[in-house]
Amino acid sequence: MRSDVMGRRGCGTAWHNGVMSSFLSRWLVVFIAAGVMVALLPGMTPIGDPPVAGVAAFAFFMAIINASIKPIVHMLALPFSILSFGLVALIINWLFMRLASWLALSIFGMGVVIQGFLWSVLGSLIMAVVSSLVGGIIGD
Repeated sequence: MRSDVMGRRGCGTAWHNGVMSSFLSRWLVVFIAAGVMVALLPGMTPIGDPPVAGVAAFAFFMAIINASIKPIVHMLALPFSILSFGLVALIINWLFMRLASWLALSIFGMGVVIQGFLWSVLGSLIMAVVSSLVGGIIGD
């Protein structure tokens, strides 16, 4: 009986470590992509001391949103996105970036301030390209 309990605990720990390392690697990819985005776009302002901490806080919430609610919302909005030729997808990405910015600033007092819709669209394009490149390099 004792070995059975220990075996389950071991499996749970392995599963937990796998999920945690997967989230940390996704957060690292989003952090690098957000850093490139903030460096390239003047409409993205990092808030924090040092500014890289603001980018890290923003990337933390972007990683949580991307892993949890973003796939579900995009799936539900797919018919509207097709009918609007992708405009709904851009609006959803803008809302998620605003949500991540608001959460980071509200909870940690640091984050990335997005100056408007256009900067958000350009930022999500940059983040998509950089995330793909970095994810391919590190094997995420």
